[in-house]
Amino acid sequence: MILTEKPPVHNQLEFFIEEAVKSRPVRTAVVHPVERNGLKGAIEAAQRGLIEPILVGPEAKIRVTAERESLDISGYQLIDVEHSHAAAEKAVDLVREAKAETLMKGDLGTSELLNAVIHKTRGIRTERRLSHTFVLDVPNYHKPLMITDAAINVTPDLLVKRDIVQNAINFCHALGIEQPKVAILAAVETVKPSMPSTIDAAALCKMTDRGQITGAILDGPLAFDNAISQQAAIDKHISSPVSGDADILLAPDLESANMIAKQLIYLADAKSAGIALGAKAPIILNSRSDGTLARLASCALASHMVLHPETLK
Repeated sequence: MILTEKPPVHNQLEFFIEEAVKSRPVRTAVVHPVERNGLKGAIEAAQRGLIEPILVGPEAKIRVTAERESLDISGYQLIDVEHSHAAAEKAVDLVREAKAETLMKGDLGTSELLNAVIHKTRGIRTERRLSHTFVLDVPNYHKPLMITDAAINVTPDLLVKRDIVQNAINFCHALGIEQPKVAILAAVETVKPSMPSTIDAAALCKMTDRGQITGAILDGPLAFDNAISQQAAIDKHISSPVSGDADILLAPDLESANMIAKQLIYLADAKSAGIALGAKAPIILNSRSDGTLARLASCALASHMVLHPETLK
């Protein structure tokens, strides 16, 4: 599934959903969907043709929730396990055994699910670190904007940042963005020894020159304004192929990435979806506060990756 046209401005997440619907539903292990949000999100995605859910969790609790919420789960496979920890382990087993193509977080903690994913012997980790990427449709930005890592790596060092950015680049490739532009964020645009984020930014750019990061154009350090505004870059006399046209914003740490994303969502009316990358299967990680669009779009993004298996290596 290769995207042959650009997503329409302001309907970008809907575009990814529609493109994914044109393909087949992906087999998805839904982990511990015992409450309304977790179970309903999976069923809605199945009804749209995005996923083929395998419900993994305590059968009695799942059926009680389905009855209470008037959700028909009779047509879906249900694997009965005792508790959330066992559900996470079983779901990962299904991926490892090629019985599921992606994971979807239900009603359990993110850390509990990811601990099963990265288990040394039973997990589905790759050589790269796991990372999270927000995909935002920002009303006054001209294309989808990815922000990483806002949910998994708290204070990433240089090598972890390399993995985070490579995960995001591969993800963009799955969406049909052949050479994404990556802005490596800091508070200033110049390298300053007193600001480690600027040193990392410069090192990441040189790593790209040496082939340690591939498939994208990187520039940094860049402040947020001249990363997303070409006029801001011109005003500051910055010549950059990324300024004003970034696809990916690589933040210095989890806190700054999370704040940027949440500010765009709540103050700039950005639509959002999210996905965890770097494992042998994409992981649909939705917040309890996410609405229907965010959940469907996250499933669609996972579908794009599943159907481009080369991006999961």
